[in-house]
Amino acid sequence: MTQLDIIRPDNPILRKKAKRVTNFDKKFQTLIDNMVETMIEAPGVGLAAPQVAISQRLLVARLQDDEKSKEEFGDLAGKLFVLVNPEIVKSSKETVEGVEGCLSIPGYLGTVDRFEKITIDSLDRNGKAQRIKAEGWLARVFQHEIDHLDGRLYIDIAKEVWEVNPEDEDDENVVAE
Repeated sequence: MTQLDIIRPDNPILRKKAKRVTNFDKKFQTLIDNMVETMIEAPGVGLAAPQVAISQRLLVARLQDDEKSKEEFGDLAGKLFVLVNPEIVKSSKETVEGVEGCLSIPGYLGTVDRFEKITIDSLDRNGKAQRIKAEGWLARVFQHEIDHLDGRLYIDIAKEVWEVNPEDEDDENVVAE
C-alpha cells in the first residue's frame, strides 16, 4: 500500500463536485486501500477522494477503537466504512454544533452545525448497495466527507474558524477528518 498526498485548498480539485464511480476494478480497490492507510497515518477519522486529488465520489471513515470510543460507539468503534457514491436520503430536524478540523486544512478548527442523525444510501467497495444510519459523531464525520465530494469545505459553513493552540490538540470533542 501507498500513503497518498493530502492536498490543500489551493488545489482546485477540492472545490469541484466529484464524479460518480462506475468502475470497481483492481485500480479502484487499490485506491481505497491507499486512502485507508493515508487516513490512519495522517491521523484522521475520515478521508474523501478529492482530498488526495482524485475526483471520485468515494470516502473512507473509521472511528477510533480505543477504550473510550468503545464505550461511546460500541461495535462502531474501529469499524471501517467505505462509501461509494453516497447520498444523504434522510436527516433529522435536530442539528448539533461541534468542532471540526480537516486534514486538508491543518492547523485550524471551526464550529459547524450538522444534522444529529442521517441516513445514507451508497455502494460498498464492491458496488453492492448499502444503507447506513448514523448519529452523533459518525453522522458528523459522514457529512463532513460528503461535503468534500460536493466541493465544499467545513470553513465554508463554519460559524467560526480559528488557529489551533496546543490545548485544542487534546480536545476529545474535536473531529479531525
